[in-house]
Amino acid sequence: MSGQVREAALSGPSAPPRRTLVVKPILTYPRPVPRWQTSWRNWGGIQSADDVQAEVQRIEGELARLKSMADFPLEFLPLAQVRGAAELAAIRDVGPADAILAYAAGDGAGDLMAEVNLLEKWGKDTVFLVRHQSGPLYYWYEGASARFLRQHTDEQANRTIRCEDVVVDRLNEVLWRLRALGGLRATLGSRILAVGWPDAGTWPSQQSIEPLRRAWKLAVRSVSYEELGKLIQAAAQDQRAGELARRRAEAYLKLPGTKLETDVRFVERAFLLEALFRGLMQKAGCRAITVGACMSTIIPMAQTTACLALSVLNDAGFLAWCEADFFAIPAATLLANVSGRPVFFNAPGFPSQGTVTLGHCSAPRKMDGETPLPTRIMTHFESDYGAAPRVEMPVGQKVTILVPDFASEQWLGFSGEIAANPRLPICRTQVEVRFKAPSLAIAERMRGYRWVLGWGDHLREVGYALRRMPIAWDCLG
Repeated sequence: MSGQVREAALSGPSAPPRRTLVVKPILTYPRPVPRWQTSWRNWGGIQSADDVQAEVQRIEGELARLKSMADFPLEFLPLAQVRGAAELAAIRDVGPADAILAYAAGDGAGDLMAEVNLLEKWGKDTVFLVRHQSGPLYYWYEGASARFLRQHTDEQANRTIRCEDVVVDRLNEVLWRLRALGGLRATLGSRILAVGWPDAGTWPSQQSIEPLRRAWKLAVRSVSYEELGKLIQAAAQDQRAGELARRRAEAYLKLPGTKLETDVRFVERAFLLEALFRGLMQKAGCRAITVGACMSTIIPMAQTTACLALSVLNDAGFLAWCEADFFAIPAATLLANVSGRPVFFNAPGFPSQGTVTLGHCSAPRKMDGETPLPTRIMTHFESDYGAAPRVEMPVGQKVTILVPDFASEQWLGFSGEIAANPRLPICRTQVEVRFKAPSLAIAERMRGYRWVLGWGDHLREVGYALRRMPIAWDCLG
């Protein structure tokens, strides 16, 4: 075992945090000057220098509230106060920002279209906030559509800022948009450790995922099964590593609601494998891992299955999936980054009569990100070997379902609730999801293969993020 991997395995490196969304807030404001017998001011409640300073204090208070409300990593750069395109262009710290929060109070001091077009030229994700009743009325409450979005035409004229980017008054509407952008930024450019992929004859091929890889800017680091096998052999002979795996397995099996229904040695080997995965991810600078051909290849090598190891990694804040299904990995990564919780990567049955059964053997236990659910540790279904969790998900829990396609061109999304935890002869964790969308509509729109399930309702955030890819969003609500 290499020194770096060995030390990482023994110390149990924690999962890297989600990427922080950096936002530049900008207040554009007017300062109209009275002129005799002429129209000298537009709509708006900011008329004086005192009005501007009062609004600055109000905004800084709102930014502090947004940061305290955020359930995702969020940083605001200093608030910029500008009048017109020249002052806007002089802002020096726009470059490091992922997004702009434009408090659009002003009319541009005579160079309106230059100001508007500069925001567009920057090409930054922009949330455009206008006030109606939450403070002094903003001019852009009137001008956002005709003058800004359509630029005196009847069609959308901006390429990057659209109607869904405009928020009137409500901070919670700003917050969920920033959450969506944070999830997207954390997903683009993801580094993924692929164990046993690519390999001759394995699915998917490198060529088949190349369009998806480019679209999501995925950086895939590969580890061969030959290399993993050597690490497993070395770890099996390492007394300290083996003792740590036994202690961790014992502690895991003592968690409330945990029932062991397989050989405890499979569980101990799963924790040995999980520690090696952590070490390999740390060495490769990855937060995510996928295991190719895991059913047949890893079992004789590890003397257990990868299922429980992947489940534990997900509970610890990593992103871990079996079978190297890169077509579904962006959806799983995006939903996890938007929600801040583990997601259930699964294979679906056929939708019928308002329900569908989803199953897999590597489900997380901490679906809310904190509390382990009641779980039976069983064998992996297809091999009847190793250790795999059967997680009992609470009936009535609201969930988001994503159905990604193979081409990364169109995703389906809908909401539902857990209706049952059936006991079918399929993968160990299995849930029946009830939904309101027509079963036929879902069946006809299904693309790709595996689905992704996450707790809560995140459809609007996912749709908002996908517009920037662009991936068509087929949302059935």
